[in-house]
Amino acid sequence: MYGTKGKIGVIVPSLNNTLEPEFNQMVPDGFAIYATRLPLERGLPEDLKAMAEEVEFAGRLLKHAEVDVIAYCCTSGSLIEGADWDEALSQRIQEVTNLPVITTASSVVSAMKKLELKSVSVATPYIDQINEIERHFIENHGISVTNIEGLNIVTGAELHQLDQVVAKSFCRTSADHGSDGLFISCTDFAAIDFIEELENDLNKPVFTSNTATLWNIMRIMKSNQKIMGFGSLLAS
Repeated sequence: MYGTKGKIGVIVPSLNNTLEPEFNQMVPDGFAIYATRLPLERGLPEDLKAMAEEVEFAGRLLKHAEVDVIAYCCTSGSLIEGADWDEALSQRIQEVTNLPVITTASSVVSAMKKLELKSVSVATPYIDQINEIERHFIENHGISVTNIEGLNIVTGAELHQLDQVVAKSFCRTSADHGSDGLFISCTDFAAIDFIEELENDLNKPVFTSNTATLWNIMRIMKSNQKIMGFGSLLAS
């Protein structure tokens, strides 16, 4: 039987190729991942807002799988309408499922507070417009964004062709020397394989949308199991 320690439900943008493989690589034995998808073809503000129209339906589908917790796994999609958008999404899903619900955006803020970051650098695949929305979202929670760099990618096909060496170099150069940590944003940005190398090189915490979301899920599920190999956040 799968999920003997916990069943994790995730709502994923339809273009996402990364979250499920990374979660399955990181999740401890005994936990199982169950996903459903919402339509998203471009990482543009209007598309990200439209994706949220069917969150209740997606939540009900995951409830059919008897999951223990639901995570809305799109970073920009869970902050695109500003400071309270993540909480509104969680509430909408919770009202139709009666389950604990989190979003990636709220998980990222919680992770920053867990790591006691007062400032952060951010590396994203996004366009400048979305980067500015993300900057304001993070700073509205009391954490200074010293630098935010984007790759100006709007489609999954572009992002999925990004070479891992190029991705690692981009993330490294996005890290401002004065920041307390580096956040790699986007649940479709494959980065978990080089988190620990970057932490060692930069001598500061490095975490991604997916490591922050999984850390928050495990916290909600009251699991104190350390997850090694993917950075200091999950190992804490």
